[in-house]
Amino acid sequence: MKTLNLGLSGIEVPVIAVGCMRIDSISKEEADIFVHSALDMGANFFDNADIYGDGVCEELFSSALSRIRRHEIIIQTKCGIRKGISFDFSKKHIVNSTEQSLKRLRTDYIDVLLLHRPDILMEGEEVAEAFGELHASGKVRYFGVSNQNPGQIELLKKYVKQPLVANQLQLSIAHSLMLTEGIYVNMLDDAAVNRTGGVLDYCRLHDITIQAWSPFQYGFFSGVFLDNPQYPKLNISINKIAKKYGVSNTTIAIAWILRHPAGIQPVVGTMNPERLKDCIKAVDITLTREEWYDIFQAAGNNLP
Repeated sequence: MKTLNLGLSGIEVPVIAVGCMRIDSISKEEADIFVHSALDMGANFFDNADIYGDGVCEELFSSALSRIRRHEIIIQTKCGIRKGISFDFSKKHIVNSTEQSLKRLRTDYIDVLLLHRPDILMEGEEVAEAFGELHASGKVRYFGVSNQNPGQIELLKKYVKQPLVANQLQLSIAHSLMLTEGIYVNMLDDAAVNRTGGVLDYCRLHDITIQAWSPFQYGFFSGVFLDNPQYPKLNISINKIAKKYGVSNTTIAIAWILRHPAGIQPVVGTMNPERLKDCIKAVDITLTREEWYDIFQAAGNNLP
């Protein structure tokens, strides 16, 4: 599979990341088959989080690694959410969560650790201490964030010494706020409201890789837009282009994200090897400008 540089880390990662949030929806045997199928396709970047399945997802993922050498895979996980209680960027929570993830993942180190959702009570000095300790001990190689805007990232960068290599953000054809706000600049349309703080351009300027989560969802886990009667024009457009390239609509939905020059890394959450294969096919398709905008407008985005 084609690769990209993950921020300023200097490491090459697959263009498609494999999300493990739903791995607890399949059996241990199916998880083993899925993980090895992904590796056979060149998809060796796996995204986890301590909150996924309350840790069960990390355990199921690690159980499939018994026949895999550690250096052959790239493991990313996230911390910072205390389910139903708070978001927590305290040094104690970051370090303890990472230690627990290491145990569940049965590994000595995590390649990339992301802070999951912004903690309004964050104290930058504590995050810096946690990052420094984890990095110095070799337990975490690289760090990043998830769901953060430019101001929050700048505040964090004031304290931490390590570069932030990724920002994981929701992005799909039907949830493209970070793209549409760049179209309606200085206009009175609702779409002109800057809800992201210009996070797309900010990440590009600062060499932070955007990882697109839920690339098939609309709303906040409201459902998928593919083959959804709520999106008739969008599906007509996608299916027409899919037929031209001889691929599935899944492939085109991912190819649409990859067409953007920001070098975005989609995080796909399917547990179906065949659907993962369809996602990976997108790396070999470059939509034309006309095709990209056709899909963009079919999703309800009118050009000014």
